Amino acid sequence: MPIPLELVTLLGSSLLGGVMKIWSKANEARRQERTYMLQTLNAKADIIGQARHYENRGFQWTRRTIALTAVFFIIAFPKIVVVFMPETAVFFGYAEMSKGFWFFGSEGERIVWEQMHGLVITPLDTHLLAAIVGLYFGGSLTN
Repeated sequence: MPIPLELVTLLGSSLLGGVMKIWSKANEARRQERTYMLQTLNAKADIIGQARHYENRGFQWTRRTIALTAVFFIIAFPKIVVVFMPETAVFFGYAEMSKGFWFFGSEGERIVWEQMHGLVITPLDTHLLAAIVGLYFGGSLTN
């Protein structure tokens, strides 16, 4: 008994209609997902923009105070103390790599301290000053 052509057409069109409906729903879901993602990105961009345009004079003065205090007490104060009290010793620490015995130990870093007298400018002074000044002026340039 052959299957009637109307039944084949009915089943085929029903199957094709179901596949097309599922495909349409999947496309609609993807479109909504992209819409929500764009809304989320816009909200995130707004929050980041508000944070970047935040103005607080107290924060700027706090940053300046910290930078100037650090520069004074780390760089200038030890030099001033030595100038006015020359008998004061200056201790300078630097990192040195130490090797283990043959292959039994591993390399490690240890701090070596040297005592010096007089006015001492160490590499730490210059590196620290460069870092602080760079951070301070770099932060000011972004404003």
